Order: sequence, then C-alpha cells, then structure tokens
Amino acid sequence: MRPEIVNRSGTRVPRRFLEAWVAGLTRNLGRAAGRVRGKELGLIFLKPGEARRLNKTCRGRDYATDVLSFEGDGRHMLGELVFCPEVLQRQAKEHGLAYREELGYMVIHGVLHLLGYDHESGSAEARRMYALQDRIFERLCEPPETAKSGFSRIAKRSRR
Repeated sequence: MRPEIVNRSGTRVPRRFLEAWVAGLTRNLGRAAGRVRGKELGLIFLKPGEARRLNKTCRGRDYATDVLSFEGDGRHMLGELVFCPEVLQRQAKEHGLAYREELGYMVIHGVLHLLGYDHESGSAEARRMYALQDRIFERLCEPPETAKSGFSRIAKRSRR
C-alpha cells in the first residue's frame, strides 16, 4: 500500500512514521497482503468539527470519532481513512500509549475495515477482528529483541 496523506487538521502529522507503518502493515497482513499491494491508501486528517460533521452525515453519530473508513475503487485505491488527531491524542492518554502508537493502532483498525472486517456485526466477528488487529500491532510495535520478552503494549490498550 502507498499512503497518500492529506492534513487539514492543523495538527502536525508524522508522515515518515505513517509511511513506515503502512509498509509494515502490508508485510504483516498475511493472505490479505495480496489484496492491498500496489494500492493507494488515503490518510486524511481533519479538525474535530469536520470529523464530527462527516461522522454525522455518514453514520448518523453526532461526535468526532477516531477513524472513519471509506472503500476505494478496488483497482487502484484500497480506500480512505479519515482521522481526527484531537480524538486520537485523547485516546492515547486514556490507553497509556504514545500518540503514534494510538494512530498506528487505528490505521490497522481502518485497513481491516477496508478488507471487510466489521466489529459491529457481531461478537464473534469483533473478537476475530480485534485478535488480528492486536497481533499485527504487537508485531509492528515490538523491536525484535523484546518480542519474546512477555512485555505487551496491547495490555495497555483497552479493546473496544
């Protein structure tokens, strides 16, 4: 996947981190990696007011949310993920994570939605999606020398 980043949030966006994270995510998607290779992934960052309006229009929920996912054309564009950095910053504090970790976790979450996973369609599907999301997050966060140490950032991140 190739990230195309659009920042209209007024908050600095860690572009190099996102490029590296998306590359790592592509490598860690297993069988689904073939469905995303070579495709563009739009990463759009909005201010809370814009994110709130979009969430209300598209989902009928009147609040700024962390991430929204919109499918692409399937051929060249996997889709777009819309983020609200202010919401992500608040969630990072709540989960005891760095902002980049929270952002990375939500990139995984959004991409899984674009691949057809849906945690709102039932508890079994939610468990399946979150388990995969957590495994990928662990792989991308842990340096190789500590990967087997038992330390887990996932324990810090409350599952939705």
